[in-house]
Amino acid sequence: MQIHTTDKPFNITKKQVYEAYKAVKSNAGSAGVDGQTIEQFDSDLRNNLYKLWNRKSSGSYFPPPVRAVSIPKKTAGQRILGVPTVADRVAQMVVKQLIEPDLDPIFLADSYGYRPRKSAHDAIGVTHKRCWKYDWVLEFDIKGLFDNIDHELLLRAVRRHVTCKWAALLYIERWLTAPMEHAEGLKAERTRGTPERGVVSPILANLFLHYTFDLWMTRTHPDLPWCRYADDGLVHCRNEQEAQALKAELQARLAECRLEMHPPRSLPSSGDEGVAAGPATAKPTAEAVVGAVQRDPEGLSDTDRACTRLALPSGPDQVTRQRSRMRESCTSGSVRGASTDRRLYSTLTPRELQRAMDRARTAALGELSRRGLASWAAPVRYENKAPAIVGIAV
Repeated sequence: MQIHTTDKPFNITKKQVYEAYKAVKSNAGSAGVDGQTIEQFDSDLRNNLYKLWNRKSSGSYFPPPVRAVSIPKKTAGQRILGVPTVADRVAQMVVKQLIEPDLDPIFLADSYGYRPRKSAHDAIGVTHKRCWKYDWVLEFDIKGLFDNIDHELLLRAVRRHVTCKWAALLYIERWLTAPMEHAEGLKAERTRGTPERGVVSPILANLFLHYTFDLWMTRTHPDLPWCRYADDGLVHCRNEQEAQALKAELQARLAECRLEMHPPRSLPSSGDEGVAAGPATAKPTAEAVVGAVQRDPEGLSDTDRACTRLALPSGPDQVTRQRSRMRESCTSGSVRGASTDRRLYSTLTPRELQRAMDRARTAALGELSRRGLASWAAPVRYENKAPAIVGIAV
């Protein structure tokens, strides 16, 4: 394919368009309002990409409406997703690949969602380590993030950080205001939000929350570690009073940025040992939760539970270090139930000890892999996992 370009107002090469197309094709996806699938787009690929390049580089590209797709929520009701056309996804990918090198370096290390070389497993790992140091957490979910992002505040951040002005001032604004077309053919104008299935939407949402939450949290509470994966977040606190106060502050901050937390939808009963906890069978759906950290997992034998307390979650390369840490903790009695652990370990051969650790690790990592970060961080005590975050909705 020829990659040479002619003089155009905007410097977009044919190679950039083609690389964007390959990325869109690898992600698959359904058709937009025009009904054109990726296979149909491929049938006249050269002409389709040329028209797209010609319009984008001349500034005459206007995105078509996004197709409204209704999917059921896990709790109740319907969730509306905005699906762009295949050609529009390629156009957005050109801009995403252009602005990502400018935006990703400014994001903080504890932001994990929709970022290259970061995953939910990374967020799980760092949160697990911090749960051994802090007894309380505030876990929250932002209500309808992609539907409620304020365009004025978002574009202010885009103009500050995106060096490519045509991308910042022209096409991003056009995508934000592209109408949504429903199945009946009705078009709805959009004055806020960005389509959740849009290619450029995740990085724009991350930029918005970078200012809304990440920098605010670092500035106002530099002593409290936090973790955010897209619109789900978790802050570690030292006690319940601190967590409750932070929850009130965060609600006010989100309101200031024209967002809100999901309201609580259910309330689990209190647990045992003085810990605020839901029963093992309860699955509360509250989205703003203050809860205690319970480090004693359920559903394992005494030996496997003792091993799980120190062995999870870590990679295979950390087995030796974790075994040393286990022995040191049992010798010093630095973990709850260490006297019981010491008795259990004294009856095990090195081979039996290793097998117990392997069983505990396999069970817990399998559970974490199936549930992902959002379920792992929910205020429920799950079996075969340590530490578990459990709490009472507030």
